[in-house]
Amino acid sequence: MIAAHIVWDHRFTAYDFGRGHPMHPMRLQLTHTLSQALGLLDHEEVTVGPARPAETDLLGQIHSGALIEEVRRLSADPGAADGRFGIGSSDTPAFSGMHEASALAVGATVEAARQVWSGQVPHAVNIAGGLHHAMPGRASGFCVYNDVAAGILDLLAHGAERVAYLDLDVHHGDGVETIFWNDPRVLTVSLHETGRMLFPGTGFAGDTGGPGAPDSAVNVALPPETDDRGWLRAFAAVVPALLGAFSPDVIVSQHGCDSHRDDPLAHLSLTIDGMRTAQEWVHELAHRECEGRWVALGGGGYELVQVVPRAWSHLVGLAGHRPVGLDAAIPSEWQQMVRRVCGVNAPATMGDRGGAAIEYGAWEEGYNPDDPVDSSVMATRRAVFPGWGLDPFFD
Repeated sequence: MIAAHIVWDHRFTAYDFGRGHPMHPMRLQLTHTLSQALGLLDHEEVTVGPARPAETDLLGQIHSGALIEEVRRLSADPGAADGRFGIGSSDTPAFSGMHEASALAVGATVEAARQVWSGQVPHAVNIAGGLHHAMPGRASGFCVYNDVAAGILDLLAHGAERVAYLDLDVHHGDGVETIFWNDPRVLTVSLHETGRMLFPGTGFAGDTGGPGAPDSAVNVALPPETDDRGWLRAFAAVVPALLGAFSPDVIVSQHGCDSHRDDPLAHLSLTIDGMRTAQEWVHELAHRECEGRWVALGGGGYELVQVVPRAWSHLVGLAGHRPVGLDAAIPSEWQQMVRRVCGVNAPATMGDRGGAAIEYGAWEEGYNPDDPVDSSVMATRRAVFPGWGLDPFFD
């Protein structure tokens, strides 16, 4: 039986903001080659296929015609960017072929969603997706078009009644939240570093959805230096109970790995092991809540060699029901390729902690109001749990 469809297209690397930009397309190529070296793409439980660029009609369901027209214009003449529509800053510069590359990322996520919703596979992965900051009328935070929102809208258009979106990037998933702010069919849950310290400066516990969709937006804003223990404790204290109450038809998850302790753009302190644990939990929730229907996407992550390829290869392995052990050795051929191409030494194993367990403590055992993580979690639980019939102290 096929467990997962992996969307992969070598044209993904055309999404390239240029020399020196932290979102280097090499991170996608390195992930793909590591997954290949680990044997995750060539067994009978996975299929691998290319993407097709999203058509303008599909993009227009998410974005304004003015934004799409500007992206097309700058795609042909990137030197004309003047900052309008969020394009032309150091964060989101214009580049040649920008429209085509961005539309391809959207098409890839829509393809992943259709593979799952049609019943062809229970799981699908698009590591080039997860561009969660793009807004209806402007690009933002390295994101030109919002593939996540397009995938969710396509699921709804084809019959899904409730979609749960889990955003595990270190940055608040503001674009997706904004697009579905007043849509009760979509539950958006974002675990991120507090906006008081990090872009985009949003995503606080009191931000809970529009008047037509109360308690449909859930934000856990974590303090800087939160580690595996605190992050997993926050996930376990918020996500399973809410998904149980919401009862989704499908889960869409964004697995930005910029929460890692080595990421240069943020201040959380997770390891590969902690992120992989959360991936396992999302997989389990999909099977528990929605018959396994799970669309998994990439996202942020700017430590290109040490972090991104391992984190997302674990995601591919879990989706394909071929999980890779955290103590597994990195294949020598991939290490050699990294030294030759990148000029740095690759990690030796697929984990950071040498197999040590992560003890995070169950919420039911009590919380500490003086602990910054527990305070953040309780703020979120108080804000949204009562609306779902859940007790913020005990459920």
